[in-house]
Amino acid sequence: MDVDGESPEEDIPSYTSIEAPPSLLPHKHYCDITGLEAPYTDPATGLRYHDKSVYDVIKSLSASSAKEYLATRGVSSIVK
Repeated sequence: MDVDGESPEEDIPSYTSIEAPPSLLPHKHYCDITGLEAPYTDPATGLRYHDKSVYDVIKSLSASSAKEYLATRGVSSIVK
């Protein structure tokens, strides 16, 4: 312990103690099915998808399954 009452570990910066401004880059969106980066969103369900093969899977999902995928992402929207 130092004379000031502070331990030397508190002076060492870490990933959790460094303050930084918010990122200027846009947020990345990830596929709800595969977890890969998702440039597309299905307008009917709101699910994000990576490519055409995943879109085919999304089209075959029932409305309740689509709601469950949205719930895992934390979205509570109405599936049309």
